[in-house]
Amino acid sequence: MAKATKGPGGPGGRELKTRVKTARKRTLSSTLWLQRQLNDPYVARAKREGWRSRAAFKLLEIDEKHHLLQPGQRIVDLGAAPGGWSQAAAKKVRSAEGKGQGKGKVVGIDLLDVEPIAGVDFAVQDFLAPEAPERLKAMLGGEADGVISDMAANTTGHKKTDHLRIIHLAELAAAFAGEVLKPGGFFLCKLFQGGETGELVTQLKRDYALVRHIKPGASRADSAELYVLATGFRASRP
Repeated sequence: MAKATKGPGGPGGRELKTRVKTARKRTLSSTLWLQRQLNDPYVARAKREGWRSRAAFKLLEIDEKHHLLQPGQRIVDLGAAPGGWSQAAAKKVRSAEGKGQGKGKVVGIDLLDVEPIAGVDFAVQDFLAPEAPERLKAMLGGEADGVISDMAANTTGHKKTDHLRIIHLAELAAAFAGEVLKPGGFFLCKLFQGGETGELVTQLKRDYALVRHIKPGASRADSAELYVLATGFRASRP
């Protein structure tokens, strides 16, 4: 059950916030998550503007600053469900437009089915499968201009273990990007703040001209997530 309470910022200097009572079948953590969702301005904005998830604003914000996504590009979205990043990428590369100059291509891959999105082709597949890189390039019609990933590994509740899992997932995503990117392409991937990122960053610096860390404003203030952006891919494969 949700209850509205007053908080700062609304009429008369106060706004309504939603507090969620703990139900018998709901754990405290899930109750707090629901309360956070109900009070998240990006969740509300995503619903108003028709975005698949609040995550779309993270990619849009990163792109606004770094100008990654351009009309006509081919983009791969790893771990695409529920589709927020694919949807944002499709808008930027104009993959939903009719035939003509500037029409890009977006392919999303995930183990889960994703509801259709205009301008996005989805593949239900493990991106680690040996045939995945060639399949994705075939769906794109060539090598990718960019590989984006907002994937997060399943959590265990053990901070160190969870951090190692997300780093390992990022390393796998980076290896995949190396199989499908064209020279000069970019790789954008979720990480979490903390140690153990050195080896990944070292590898990216070998493979790309520039590597930087980004914390978009749309990321929750209390979240440890950040993103690594590598641009200027140096293709070394035959």
